[in-house]
Amino acid sequence: MSDRLLTVTQLNEYLKLMMDNNPFLADVFVRGEISNFTNHYKTGHFYFSLKDETGTLRAVMFRSAAQYVTFKPENGMKVILRGRVSVFPRDGQYQIYVNEMQPDGIGALYIAYEQLRRKLEAEGLFEASRKKPLPKIPAVIGLVTSPTGAAVRDMIDILSRRFPCARVILYPALVQGQGAAESVAAGVRFFNECLPVDVMIVGRGGGSAEDLWAFNDEMLARTVAASRVPVISAVGHETDVTLCDFVADLRAPTPSAAAELAVPDGTELKNALAAKETLLYNTLISRLTAARGAVNALASARSMRSPLAYLDDKRMSLIYLTQKLEHPVERCLLQSKNRFAALCGKLDTLNPLKVLTRGYAAVFDRDGNAVSRVGALDLGKEISVRMADGTFDATVTDVRKGE
Repeated sequence: MSDRLLTVTQLNEYLKLMMDNNPFLADVFVRGEISNFTNHYKTGHFYFSLKDETGTLRAVMFRSAAQYVTFKPENGMKVILRGRVSVFPRDGQYQIYVNEMQPDGIGALYIAYEQLRRKLEAEGLFEASRKKPLPKIPAVIGLVTSPTGAAVRDMIDILSRRFPCARVILYPALVQGQGAAESVAAGVRFFNECLPVDVMIVGRGGGSAEDLWAFNDEMLARTVAASRVPVISAVGHETDVTLCDFVADLRAPTPSAAAELAVPDGTELKNALAAKETLLYNTLISRLTAARGAVNALASARSMRSPLAYLDDKRMSLIYLTQKLEHPVERCLLQSKNRFAALCGKLDTLNPLKVLTRGYAAVFDRDGNAVSRVGALDLGKEISVRMADGTFDATVTDVRKGE
């Protein structure tokens, strides 16, 4: 019995050795649902459990493998794991060490696309309020696309036909595969910093979702959103929608449509200018005709043919206005004169000196103050006596009161 006695660590190490030497367990695919997911941000490792209806399996995905996962694992997400199964001796539990992780039932690209789309939308990069308007008549147009293929030829042909006076500058960029997102982003920055244009078209022709995936890159999307130059996104066909379409100032269903949206139709513009020219000419002729008629009317007026007749008319108007002004003034003066006479009559009636005509006299002191009582007089005081026909001075020689 002592020969078979093992420590816990020895048993765990034995089980680990057995599993590590099992070729089937060295590379196994397992399907299940993620639970208890933990993203250890400091180390970059993923720790979680994989479960189905009746069982649970512990799983770990180290940073060296986790950095290549193109979507964000979440609890409840069904995935397919590829890895090796072994025992962790310290805990005595077996677990799968994950090398690859793919969504089960839906493409990894689509999940990564949806997660990034929600992230950018939450940041407001899709808001219509931040979209820049396109110039109505651009002088210089930048193209960020592949220099080969039908898309660039179609865009150049349409731009040349619709608005030949616009200058078209091509920035040759990779539009699919490794480095494509960086190449397109470099083109956007080039037309912002090195060779400014009025508007730029970013895009490519149709292809599979994998072919168009560079235009779902987060870095490229942020570069397009930050562009000071208005950007038209034209990626793939009408049914293809990328993150570049959402953040651009305008989304075109195809590269050809983008070229049509970037410039006005030269023929229509020429016709519109011709119509404006005709309208301006007709308006000018109409105004000149009206002015000529007004001048002719003035020239044929009697006042222009005979200035004296004009002066006579003005003189008669002046006489009429003068008479019209004099009548109220004369009436007002007469009324004022009558009121003044009435007031003078009343004042004369109330004049205290009026009684002097009946034999009375008025006494004043040297200061001109009226003396109404003998008590105000002193012997020897000089006074002035006013009568109806004049004034004389006197000296008080006697004062008698009460007589």
